[in-house]
Amino acid sequence: MIRPVTLGLAAAALLASTTLARAAANPHEGNWQAVPEASAWAGDNAKLPTGFKLVINLHFTDNQLVYHSVNTTDPAKPYISDHVSALDGTVAPFPNQVRFNQVSVKVTGPNDMTVLKMKDGDVIAGEFWEFSPDGKTAIRRGVGKSPEGKSHAYEEHFVHVN
Repeated sequence: MIRPVTLGLAAAALLASTTLARAAANPHEGNWQAVPEASAWAGDNAKLPTGFKLVINLHFTDNQLVYHSVNTTDPAKPYISDHVSALDGTVAPFPNQVRFNQVSVKVTGPNDMTVLKMKDGDVIAGEFWEFSPDGKTAIRRGVGKSPEGKSHAYEEHFVHVN
């Protein structure tokens, strides 16, 4: 009677340690906080808003990204983005957004990924992420189309906060 319980507990402990090891092995996993003083948006009236504050949480599984971000630049109106997508460029739904309804994420190297945010197949923003090999910093470069249809380049720097 004790033996099956012991084996079950051992299996659960092994599974938990394997899951933790896999998560710890991915240096891109966790919360990334924007560094406004190192970031820039280009174009007419495209300056970073005063008090710009953005935190992005990236959770990776074998072939999937679970993305969650909260922009609290205006604390009265936080802007939240959530999506789950494959890491192979497959188009996935981008729910609860006005400007986007689809997303595509593709890992392009050990420390790089491309993210396309789309509205009915039209690319509204193309992002190119570059993570430092030590997992401490990241840069997100991209081009996005404003609601008025004007495109602007941007470069946002992030630090890994956990």
